[in-house]
Amino acid sequence: MTLAVRLFRALLAFSVILTSYLIQLGLVRVFARRLGRGSPAGEPPRWLVARRDRVDQNNARRLLRAMLQLRGVFIKLGQVLSIMGGFLPRAYGKELEQLQDQVPPHPFSDLEAALRASFGRSAGELFASIERAPLAAASLGQVHVARLRDGRKVAVKFLYPGIRGIIAVDLRVLRLAILVYKRFVPVGHIERVHESLVDLLRRETDYLHEAACMERMAQNFEGDAGIAFPEVIHELTTRDVLTMTFMEGIKITRLDALRSAGVEPSDVALRLVQAFYKMLFADRFFHADPHPGNFLVAARPAEEGGGFRLVVLDFGASCEARDELIDGLLDILKGIFAQDDAAVVRGFRRMGFVAPGGNDALLERTVKTYFAKLLKIRDRTPAALMRARPEQLERLADPELERGELQELMRSFEYPEDWFYVERACVLLFWLAAQIDPHLDTMAAGFPYLMPLMAQREAKAGSGSGGSDPAPRSSPAE
Repeated sequence: MTLAVRLFRALLAFSVILTSYLIQLGLVRVFARRLGRGSPAGEPPRWLVARRDRVDQNNARRLLRAMLQLRGVFIKLGQVLSIMGGFLPRAYGKELEQLQDQVPPHPFSDLEAALRASFGRSAGELFASIERAPLAAASLGQVHVARLRDGRKVAVKFLYPGIRGIIAVDLRVLRLAILVYKRFVPVGHIERVHESLVDLLRRETDYLHEAACMERMAQNFEGDAGIAFPEVIHELTTRDVLTMTFMEGIKITRLDALRSAGVEPSDVALRLVQAFYKMLFADRFFHADPHPGNFLVAARPAEEGGGFRLVVLDFGASCEARDELIDGLLDILKGIFAQDDAAVVRGFRRMGFVAPGGNDALLERTVKTYFAKLLKIRDRTPAALMRARPEQLERLADPELERGELQELMRSFEYPEDWFYVERACVLLFWLAAQIDPHLDTMAAGFPYLMPLMAQREAKAGSGSGGSDPAPRSSPAE
């Protein structure tokens, strides 16, 4: 599909959705007061509320159809939106959730060419058996179950033929959108979002890179019986094909199935958050695509102590985090817990959010005002925020700036290098944890667990033992 065709189809789908909401908004403004005089002040008539529900449902279906037709980057965008369902009408979360692990697959005949190109042999020559129906299909590739000649059960991940060309077209479309966005929102270096997405998709379409990330992350958790990773079958892995040991387990969001297996979802959510804190703050090498399809829960046998293992999958988006970025995040977390707004401001500066020549006084006042409000909230769990009235959340989000100061504030901010990965991973991970246990305070759960790890890391750095991170700081793909 050419750039012009993909751009036209994307614009057509989104313009239909936008138009339907503009019509709904117009109806509310025209008829709400005239026809709803008998209803409480400020509330639209019931028929308009019911119509809005239908509009949401229809538009959610339209968006799902468009993303399935466009595939490529748009399916990955839909996966992110399905996790962030709290910011969208419920209908969107329900529809887009299908993109997590129910993407329409490619026929197996299309994938056999990848085997011959990579190994010069057919599937029958490489495996004792392979299932032609995929176990899972995603935006960039799909997974099939197979048996090796020695009887081992494996998962074989295929990159879709021609997907790199489709991605190149989609990224050009998104670049055009960013150029338009820049005309209205003057955020410094917003092009870094596009650059980061380019880099992310480069990583996710190189299975040799993914294999290296899988092994590095498994090494970081060596000795932890509560978390498990697949093993790479190197002789059957190339840039386009990844073969790994098959991992059994229950999808992390199947809460009833977890309880039936004797596993409490709240324990799973806690372990998930703690594992992510370790990756991000202690190892500084983290999983940047933590959506529900990438985690399983496997019960441990009684002879191994019982309990469960968190199984981690799909490592193509894994990446390192710069020290300045993570140290700044630590300053912010410490500032929140200690109610020290100066530490919070210092954290933002260290992370690289402050633009050269920006209005420092305005930035500091905004941060202090916002966090003063945040610190008054005793219950910051997702469940509490979902129970809050809209006006309460609006008061929290409003930094009490004069309208004329808003543009100046935006010019005072920059988009730090590599923040794309950290921000994306945190949003996906914490919303996933909220789906599993809405009552879990993700900051309170992870930060106390993190402190001993950080103390140990700083002690190693101060002992002159060669640094705090024994792993090489270069990309695993290099």
